[in-house]
Amino acid sequence: MTNSFQAAEISANKLPVIDVSGLSSSKLEDRAAVGAAIRSACIDNGFFYVSQHGIPKGLIEAAQDQTKAFFDLPDGEKRKVSKTLSSCNRGWEPLKSQTLDLNAPPDLKENFYMGLELPLDHPVVVAGTFNCGPNLWPEDMPEFRPTMRAYHAAMRDLGERITVGLALSLGLPENYFDGLHRDPLSTLRLLHYPPHPADAQAGQAGAGAHTDFGVLTLLLQDDNGGLQVKDVNDTWIHATPVPGTFIVNIGDAIARWTNDMYRSTLHRVVNTSGNRRYSIPFFYTGNAETKLACLPNCLKPGETPKYPEATIAEHMMQMYQKSYGAPANVKADAA
Repeated sequence: MTNSFQAAEISANKLPVIDVSGLSSSKLEDRAAVGAAIRSACIDNGFFYVSQHGIPKGLIEAAQDQTKAFFDLPDGEKRKVSKTLSSCNRGWEPLKSQTLDLNAPPDLKENFYMGLELPLDHPVVVAGTFNCGPNLWPEDMPEFRPTMRAYHAAMRDLGERITVGLALSLGLPENYFDGLHRDPLSTLRLLHYPPHPADAQAGQAGAGAHTDFGVLTLLLQDDNGGLQVKDVNDTWIHATPVPGTFIVNIGDAIARWTNDMYRSTLHRVVNTSGNRRYSIPFFYTGNAETKLACLPNCLKPGETPKYPEATIAEHMMQMYQKSYGAPANVKADAA
């Protein structure tokens, strides 16, 4: 382990644990209290844990079990659902396929992408909307597809609930982000990090330092740790797994929407546990045609918008191109 990956142990008040059950309350003051807690977290480090989220423990454990079973498959089986076979960024990628930190070697992780299941004749797929289309499913894993579809649906619901708190946190009507929920770009990513090798290249991480692209990331960690967050003091801290929670962070789309008032924070993964590490991030990005234009109440006096207006699809294509070093597929029939 090189000194470049040193991080401080997290203290109790660095990343708050927010009880989000209030978002389901009939009382506005309960929902607004969650919004206030989200605001504080987003202005500070842009990361927080959510508890009392309502996702069944059995579903979480089933998703974790199926994730491990998939990555236990021989590479030859996983290649049958290779992302290179997908028209919409779905399927398996082997180790070193992505470079999140453009100043570092490729990432030491393998992954599997899935999203909202849309048939080839769905209007948004026919239109070539970015990241929209059918999933790829492994053979001879009968529980994988129903488990992941159920987990994706549950996390999509949680993402929608958190956007209510996000709207309230910004002083907006709590239904402000409802337009995001129609045919949303919402990606589930299964990740496997082998133990960090002794012969890794200098600066090579499981996932290099990066910010997330979309609106919200809801991360299910195992108990091996490895996630590090760069805090407001420019110090790397460990985001230690907290039982019964998801760790949530806002992405570049919200930073863009809020003119960077809310922080899309650098984070990375270095698996020094000596074990295989598994995590399941859910990326809630929202409707592709939603306009990202600076919210007026996020501008300080005399401040102007830092970013040009763009749709979420345009924003996401820019981010994918930056990360993968080549234009992301836009048309449904693109490779």
